[in-house]
Amino acid sequence: MIVTLIVICEVGFWVLLAAGLATRYLLKMPRTGIALLLCEPLLEVLLLVVTAIDLKNGADPSWKHGLAALYIGYTVGHGHRTVKWLDGHAAHRFGGAPRPPKPPQYGMARARHEGKVWLGSVTAAAVASGLLLLAALYVGDDGNTDSLHGWIFVAWRAAGIHGLIALSYAIWPRKAPGGEVSAVPARDPQHVPDLLVRRPGKDEEQV
Repeated sequence: MIVTLIVICEVGFWVLLAAGLATRYLLKMPRTGIALLLCEPLLEVLLLVVTAIDLKNGADPSWKHGLAALYIGYTVGHGHRTVKWLDGHAAHRFGGAPRPPKPPQYGMARARHEGKVWLGSVTAAAVASGLLLLAALYVGDDGNTDSLHGWIFVAWRAAGIHGLIALSYAIWPRKAPGGEVSAVPARDPQHVPDLLVRRPGKDEEQV
């Protein structure tokens, strides 16, 4: 049941997102579109409530409950960025807004961008860990909570791997094509060696 609900929530997320953007820009009903977009967190609340009820009814904590916590955490950590990105493109395509700028691709600007995205993964791991700890406390000593604690390790391992990838952009920043210093054309007299530049003679200096 939990896995089915996770799939339903994921499908519902994209359905609400598409409906909200279409209502906002195609139907020219911005308030209704925003209201639909604001309904998306209700899907995570529904998943959280159903998971808690499932545990309360005596279900043994399993990977399904851990997966539900990770899904909620990921939505909290990265959902807003996804919605903002798609909203910017929809505003450009259907609302006449300027094209949203692309993320930086090179140098330390790219490293800072990757760091911000990684903070979303840290937020996701923190939210998932909090939910899993609450679930473990909720179950108490009557149930086996090892699987719940194991998913906490999974959440932070994923955040750690993402952090190493983001850090690599700062340690080895990508260089823009053609960013290296190129050879100066010899036809430019300001950069030609002094020995190759014709100097005026004494007679020419006196003129």
